[in-house]
Amino acid sequence: MSEPIEEWLEELGKLGGEKTMTEKQLRIVRAASEIFAEKGYAASSTNEIAQRAGVAEGTIFRHYKTKKDLLVSIVAPVMAKLVAPFVMREFYKVLDSKYDSYDQMLRAILENRLAFLEKHMHVLKIFIQEIPFHPELQEQFENLVLAKVFEKITPNIRRFQEDGTLVDWSPYTIIRLTVSSLIGYAAVRTLYGKRDGSSWDDEQEREATIAFIMKGLAP
Repeated sequence: MSEPIEEWLEELGKLGGEKTMTEKQLRIVRAASEIFAEKGYAASSTNEIAQRAGVAEGTIFRHYKTKKDLLVSIVAPVMAKLVAPFVMREFYKVLDSKYDSYDQMLRAILENRLAFLEKHMHVLKIFIQEIPFHPELQEQFENLVLAKVFEKITPNIRRFQEDGTLVDWSPYTIIRLTVSSLIGYAAVRTLYGKRDGSSWDDEQEREATIAFIMKGLAP
């Protein structure tokens, strides 16, 4: 088990104000997080999770009524305990800084986010895969993460629009297009750029992504 997963499980086992997870629950969640990340939620079975956790399948259903409950028990704390606080704390430092241009802000955002993504990719991969298919997870992600990011980035966008360096579209549209490009870069970088023998030039790809965004959002 990699160190980042163990750090996450330690956080998960200490949910503030809630009953501490038992050793069996932690084994179930650890096994489920591995299998969900490897195969996806739909292709995973509770029997497979039970075997990897070393428990009877009935034990899973004593703690979690359905496989969906197990998924939510993994994804929800990741957002509430890791992603959302990280956004509010470390990410706010980036967004509250003064930037001379939108592309300068994008570079700061990328620098700040990539280390976090790499460290927690095993677990983040689960809700990146599953959020589009589960409305309750979408709602939590929007409330805990997107709303806060939008609130912080909007004043910066308005300022650059007033300077005449960004197109006069709604901040929501600008953020949506920006995030789509940055996530695409980060995803390919993670899945392809780390392979042995890969021709991936990270600096070149990062600058090309920023240039693409800036040209698309030019007035």
